[in-house]
Amino acid sequence: MDALQNPARRRMLAGELALGVAIRIARTAEIVPACQTAGMDWLFLDLEHGPSSIDTAAQIAITALQAGITPIARVPNGEFSMATRLLDNGALGLVMPHINTAEEAKILVSKLRFPPSGDRSVFGGMPQFGFAPHPVSETSELLNRETLIIAMVETAEAIENSPEIAAVPGIDVLFIGTNDLCAEMKIPGQFHHPAVASAYQRVIDACRKNNKWSGMGGLYDNALMGKFINAGIQFVLTGSDLSFMLSSSKQKVSYLRSHGQA
Repeated sequence: MDALQNPARRRMLAGELALGVAIRIARTAEIVPACQTAGMDWLFLDLEHGPSSIDTAAQIAITALQAGITPIARVPNGEFSMATRLLDNGALGLVMPHINTAEEAKILVSKLRFPPSGDRSVFGGMPQFGFAPHPVSETSELLNRETLIIAMVETAEAIENSPEIAAVPGIDVLFIGTNDLCAEMKIPGQFHHPAVASAYQRVIDACRKNNKWSGMGGLYDNALMGKFINAGIQFVLTGSDLSFMLSSSKQKVSYLRSHGQA
């Protein structure tokens, strides 16, 4: 029973980076061993913006569990029934977007943690345990420990309230949605703006003070990512299956065309 482990969580507990990739266009479980070969620690199954169904996400999540990669799902804001279905069917982490206050973070915990930490409904035969029957008290305790509850902070209000959000018991990660944050601050795409650095530092400091982890998404400039990692970010979204495919294929096409010119 105690063999259940969340690889991304273990990385961060060891003081290391947990590196993830967004699954945006992949629809089959073959993406999992490919991400394993690439060295990823977690998969970002995006049901907020992506077209994937719960069924598709569950199939990929179960394969990820077997491969030793953490399946983490994102749902639209407030879609708690979708969130718990994903957690019941293989996910070991849940990202909730647009968490702006400590009160919203408390609701998030209450919906996604089992008693006594929350009010999530319990049931047996879960894929995280190979569908084997176990006492509910044991499975609940293990899943409460190993499931990452991740609050996305992506507004000026959320950044301001990050110390209070990070202080909420049961929240594991404050994950900065840099694209939306910049748009909300009326500096869209200006990732090098001083306000972005200030926001990152506030979140990093809040997490450090409360023994939580800080995360980064929507920002893919290597130098800037390195800067924020050095400042304390550990939970890192590296890109998406689509962005990596386009980047590599464009580079190859450009190289070959340059050699095909007369």
